[in-house]
Amino acid sequence: MIARTIKEQIVDRLFESEKIIVLYGARQVGKTTLIKNILKNRSEKILEINADEKRYQDVLSSQDLNQLQRLVSGYELVFIDEAQRIPNIGLTLKIIHDNIPELKIIATGSSSFELANKISEPLTGRTWTYTLYPISLLEWKELLNPFEIDQKITEFLTFGMYPEVFSYKNDLDKMDYLKELINSFLYKDLLDLNQLKNATKIYDLLKLLAYQIGSPVSYSELGRQLGMSTDTVISYIDLLEKVFVIFRLSGFSKNLRKEVTKNKKVFFYDVGVRNAIIENFSNPAGRPDIGALWENFIIVERIKRNMYLRAHRNAYFWRTYTGAELDFVEQGDGKLSGYEIKWQNKKAKVPKTWLETYQESSFKIVNIGNYQDFCCR
Repeated sequence: MIARTIKEQIVDRLFESEKIIVLYGARQVGKTTLIKNILKNRSEKILEINADEKRYQDVLSSQDLNQLQRLVSGYELVFIDEAQRIPNIGLTLKIIHDNIPELKIIATGSSSFELANKISEPLTGRTWTYTLYPISLLEWKELLNPFEIDQKITEFLTFGMYPEVFSYKNDLDKMDYLKELINSFLYKDLLDLNQLKNATKIYDLLKLLAYQIGSPVSYSELGRQLGMSTDTVISYIDLLEKVFVIFRLSGFSKNLRKEVTKNKKVFFYDVGVRNAIIENFSNPAGRPDIGALWENFIIVERIKRNMYLRAHRNAYFWRTYTGAELDFVEQGDGKLSGYEIKWQNKKAKVPKTWLETYQESSFKIVNIGNYQDFCCR
């Protein structure tokens, strides 16, 4: 079993704090497995609740303190899986927490926007919140040495980092799993929780975005291609981001006259999902999109690394109207760093405009020779 980096953080919170622990993440990234792995070493009497079961839904949605007390009576820790299934779960957890403060509570949810909307306001100041992503290079580093990670990089770029992918021995099974993932799970939160009527448009939008990773996207142009309004495109992209399918980077700027900030770049949280959407599992090294695929992979691994190590940094890309650009920019701890991401050991020069505008910043090339340092240290 691959050890998840945030496990020890959650264990520490359970030991030292009475706050509710909330774990977000896409379906199939291993949230339930992680929590159950933590709980098996606990000495408390534990109640595990699957919020998909109606018998629990009725009680937990009642907001009736008497019913809630009867449900958790005799237990010291409660684990609510798929908590977004419970109407007004935030208010329910507030009632339990305020009236039974000694009871430890863990809640997981696959839909950040749904669970966050139901939890954030009623539980202000009462939670520790974490996000679990597909397996990270940082986590693989605990199992494999640098040489062994290099040997698996083609597999990572082709099939991504979802935990179950690594349980299959042949490529066809991995392809089948990823296709099943996008067909059965990818849209479930969107369609179930938001009553979106046009799944086809969502899929078509994702396919367009998958072909444009690494490039600024125009919402209006996407709308024209899909026969949708710009507002609808933005709304769909917002939802896809909130269920951990994609994420956006904004343009960095301190001089709006020179620098592009209006458009955003869209990346996928998992390149295996991206490859499944465009139905391309060919060897990455020979693909025309290897540059964009590598850029997506490196950026998402850096974001995972920063989140898990609690390195609080803002992420951007940088581009000027005259064509100068950097693939990735980080701002944090009073520092500004620019990165150019290149496949293999290609060289690149720092843009002159970057040096002139941000004289105190640093610049680095991230390539196949040093990516492990960037993603794992």
